[in-house]
Amino acid sequence: MIKRLAFGAIASMVASAGPVLAGPYFNPEFNGANYDNEYLGGTITLDLGYEDGGDGYSWYVQGGPAVVMPNGDDNEIEFAGKFGGSVDVDAQGKYSVYGELSGITGDEFGWGSKLGAKVKF
Repeated sequence: MIKRLAFGAIASMVASAGPVLAGPYFNPEFNGANYDNEYLGGTITLDLGYEDGGDGYSWYVQGGPAVVMPNGDDNEIEFAGKFGGSVDVDAQGKYSVYGELSGITGDEFGWGSKLGAKVKF
């Protein structure tokens, strides 16, 4: 009975949720790395960001402090940031492509990229 009540409450909250609004947001995130069954360490980022978009596209930019925690070494505080967006490739918004560029300071500047596609069901 309690499970049904909890499920019903969650379902009604999801169903009544309004559209996503553009504007500022906070995005804490942990990223860890393993290679050949060895834990290399991780990074916690505490980003502030802004997102917006229009008919058929969206974009975001975010950045903030990053706690770099290499396995077996001292932690360091760096700065990390990223920006990206997506564009619909059809009028219904069922198919889209997205991309992201990211970077982090340190002894050497590190950067990454992401490119992908999404199909909504």
